[in-house]
Amino acid sequence: MAKKNIKKKENQEEPITKCDQSNELVAKCDRLDDVVEISSAEDIDITKLIVVVRDQQVLIDRDIAMLYKVETKVLNQKVKRNVARFPERFRFQLTKQEMKELVTNCDRFKSLKHSSSAPYAFTEQGISMLSAVVTSQKAVDTSIRIMDAFVGMRRYLSANAHIFQRLDRVERQQLENKQWMEQTDDKINLLMNKMDDNSPKLLPEQIFGTGCVWDAWAFVSDLVRSAKQRIVLIDNFVDDRVLSLLDKRAEDVLATIHSRYYESFQVDLKKHNEQYREINFVQLPHKSHDRFLIIDDDVYLLGASVKDMGVGVCAITKMEASPEAVLQLL
Repeated sequence: MAKKNIKKKENQEEPITKCDQSNELVAKCDRLDDVVEISSAEDIDITKLIVVVRDQQVLIDRDIAMLYKVETKVLNQKVKRNVARFPERFRFQLTKQEMKELVTNCDRFKSLKHSSSAPYAFTEQGISMLSAVVTSQKAVDTSIRIMDAFVGMRRYLSANAHIFQRLDRVERQQLENKQWMEQTDDKINLLMNKMDDNSPKLLPEQIFGTGCVWDAWAFVSDLVRSAKQRIVLIDNFVDDRVLSLLDKRAEDVLATIHSRYYESFQVDLKKHNEQYREINFVQLPHKSHDRFLIIDDDVYLLGASVKDMGVGVCAITKMEASPEAVLQLL
């Protein structure tokens, strides 16, 4: 993610990876002459497509459609048929001024200049929900790439926030002293090259602090998307959010929930199975103290019910035990 050359800009705010954040309504974006080539969509660095609108990192519907290899109209139609899943914090339509800024700052959106309809922007949460609406294998695989790009960018910025602050001070000094600027360019590039190595890596054990609801949800969602054959959730307390989570699985993956019997959840499950792929339910014969998530042949111990992940401090740990060893104890 590190850039080899640093351009000096006046009045520059804290940088966003692969995208220059400015005081304008829509952040300036990289000039990508090749991003419109659908045949090369798999090779595109998705972080270069992320722009900042209303102080949020988003993807524009046209870029998402290009990655999914579908028409933008088709993508938005699927969303409209499931509009209840997309509150404004997940998806919003750009204003005329925001669209004007987007066209001005991003060459690939020049075609929108004379458009009568403003595009839609999808936040990270919106992308996650979109994977439950557009369920083709291509869309599922692409959604994983997009979510990885969002999570990777967030971790990158968080891990290197102190370095960005130092670079901001350095650039201000550079503008005041050109001679000093030439002497320190090599040192800055060396510092940038080390930033990727210092970024946190995804581990089999994850601990989420109080309030990290989205980070915990995103981690479990990635586990669900990674399944190739089966997903088994063992959890005393489940609700309709768990059904939405399991809908993120690939097309041929079987899903089963082992839980206690609650009439309200059975109603939700029945309605869900009438419209979407079936999720099996097995009533626990007795109360289970721990919660487990089985992904194919791997077992994860959950420190909290899926619906409560991140509300308080909790952990997700990959176990050495086999799925059959756990299932035999139920």
